[in-house]
Amino acid sequence: MAEPIPLRNIWLLFLYASDLVQYQGRFDHQVEVARDLPDLVARLLTDVVEERLRRNLSRGYSSKTAILSRVRGRIDMLETTTRRLMDRGRVACLFEEHTMQTPRNRVVRAALDHLASRVSDDLVAHRCRQLSGDFTRLGVTGPRPSWAELASDQIGRNETADRFMVALAKMVFDTIIPTEDAGRVTGTLPDASDHLIRRLFEKAMGNALRLELQPKGWIVNTGKRLSWPVESASAGIAAVLPGMQTDIELTNVGFTHRIVIDTKFTAIFTASTYRENILKSGYLYQIYAYLRSQERPEDAASLTAEGMLLHPQTGGSIDEVMVVQGHRMRFKTIDLMGDAKSFEMQLQSVYGS
Repeated sequence: MAEPIPLRNIWLLFLYASDLVQYQGRFDHQVEVARDLPDLVARLLTDVVEERLRRNLSRGYSSKTAILSRVRGRIDMLETTTRRLMDRGRVACLFEEHTMQTPRNRVVRAALDHLASRVSDDLVAHRCRQLSGDFTRLGVTGPRPSWAELASDQIGRNETADRFMVALAKMVFDTIIPTEDAGRVTGTLPDASDHLIRRLFEKAMGNALRLELQPKGWIVNTGKRLSWPVESASAGIAAVLPGMQTDIELTNVGFTHRIVIDTKFTAIFTASTYRENILKSGYLYQIYAYLRSQERPEDAASLTAEGMLLHPQTGGSIDEVMVVQGHRMRFKTIDLMGDAKSFEMQLQSVYGS
């Protein structure tokens, strides 16, 4: 069975994945005293919500229509004329109204309700219920917003506190937070209950590299779609041909050096009849296809692009390299069990030799 992942490292993954690294170190006490992941999220969410309530929650605007005795906003001429409202001294108006009933506030209230029934600490659960009641009294009601509604509620660059609050709330619903014992995620890798950690790992890798390399002039792309270099094709091939999408692609400032990274939240090794640990062939073929299929004479970096398989260290560690047909291929694991300092150093140095 794989070792459980320390809660402090899950928290660090979350900060990187959410672009909230500036909060590192500010909540060390909560991380240490939290019983499990739901308890940690609940403690942090209640802290930040209490702070937001003291400073007043952010408001938004909602579109309203109403028949009024004086003009407010814009006149709905069609409605006003069709119903002959002016004969009665009335006018149909379209206007925007300040409201607390925003998607971000609604998802936070829903997260507080959900956590109140999940955390085992009675005091933390009581704080969640109390703050949810405060939201309701301020007019934040209704069901949890859809992801589309939440995406439409753009959080400004200067609204860091709101971004942190919403990121914590989304973590509650971004798959089901698994139950942990003593601050550790249980279960072997991979497992359905580890889906949240898998998502955090993949996104944290991209953001950690972006923070480290962009100031040095590197271009960091995540989720880049690749095209097959098709020269001719039958009529139906497009319907059945699988797509290709890289997890992370790094290109240096001179466009002469490129590294394609594929992250997997699984053990990097498998076993065969004769060997206990061998690299998984499917992953090896995948990174090979990414490199060779993108070679173009006019793109010098593509001809010598490097590939990397990046996995968490579970079921064995590795940092090995080989060169195949001009392409350097690296196989590396990240230790998720170490102390926070060494863990962070690994996040920031995976691009090194």
